[in-house]
Amino acid sequence: MVTNLPAEAKAKWLKVLEARTIEEKIKALEDFLSAVPKHKGTENLREWATKRLAELREELEERKKKSVRRGLSFLVEKEGAAQVVLVGLPNSGKSLLIQRLTGARTRVSDVPFSTTFPQVGMLKYEDIYFQLVDTPPILPGRGPFNNRVMGLCRNADLIMIILDATRDVVKDYLDIRGELESAGILLSKAKGRVEIERYKTGKVGIKVTMMGELVDATIEDVKRLLASYNIHNAHVRIIGRVTLDDVEHAIFGNVQYKPSIVVVNKIDVGDVRAVEYLRKNTDVEGSILGVSALTGQGLEKLGELIFKELEIIRVYTKSPNSGVSDKPLILRKGATVLDVAKRIHKDFVENFHYARVWGPSSKYPGERVGLDHVLMDKDIVEIHLKE
Repeated sequence: MVTNLPAEAKAKWLKVLEARTIEEKIKALEDFLSAVPKHKGTENLREWATKRLAELREELEERKKKSVRRGLSFLVEKEGAAQVVLVGLPNSGKSLLIQRLTGARTRVSDVPFSTTFPQVGMLKYEDIYFQLVDTPPILPGRGPFNNRVMGLCRNADLIMIILDATRDVVKDYLDIRGELESAGILLSKAKGRVEIERYKTGKVGIKVTMMGELVDATIEDVKRLLASYNIHNAHVRIIGRVTLDDVEHAIFGNVQYKPSIVVVNKIDVGDVRAVEYLRKNTDVEGSILGVSALTGQGLEKLGELIFKELEIIRVYTKSPNSGVSDKPLILRKGATVLDVAKRIHKDFVENFHYARVWGPSSKYPGERVGLDHVLMDKDIVEIHLKE
């Protein structure tokens, strides 16, 4: 059921959406929480907002520390084709894993919580690099670093869960997933999703595009719900099977999906059946890989798995009568020539004439295509502009 928030709380939520700085977000979220009544229908919302507030306060503290001194920080700027955050319980072997994969000088120790700040390394996969971020261990429900690690996960492109094959991998996986879910981070794709694009100018009203179905509501119900939050100009996309609850979740933005990989470490000394046991007793949606950070077993497969789970493609550009770029554009699967043109410069869209494509998506080398041509991994695109 929808939360049935009072008008005051809904109005204050809009202030949260409009906040730009961390300080503004903290103040707006505090005001919002003070207006949310405490009852069963708001339990999950209050829990999420409280945790998000804690994350923002810690992020603000980190920014203040970084501004007065150089050194270690929980703020990790993205680099490479994608950012992959490693999450695990104490002594799961995350630090040694990053060291073996990237050569980064991480601190490897049998002492729990020897990692207290994120450690970064770059993993090469063919002609691109993935940024791997080692994090302090989490303890479900009570870890001293939980909020900060959840903040890193929220910003990541992919989450890599590290399990210890010498322990109960099913229990540990469910504990870690539970901590992520309590922070609004899902590892499984929902049956449907809602995208809400708000317009700040003009009077376009509420436009609803159906690419799925509303299970327990009508389009008019959606419009009434948005109006109750004082949202009168927006484009709502319904994708898959969606409920009115899902629409409200989209208003808050308190649930997000992250692709993931589960890495069962220490298979050289742990239960050799750990991967099979995990697969049979959980509903892990992403890939599961057994490795040994100590011996290197299985590590050669990680780059390919990361690439696969991210659902990205590499597109190389070239100018007419010149060579192909060495560095590819990293795009989502399903990207078109339009996405390439946008990434290069807005003028390439406005003055687009046609493009030529070489590679897997072309019917023949140098095929002439339009902006809506769907690209594939390792395509080469040459854009021609109007004269």
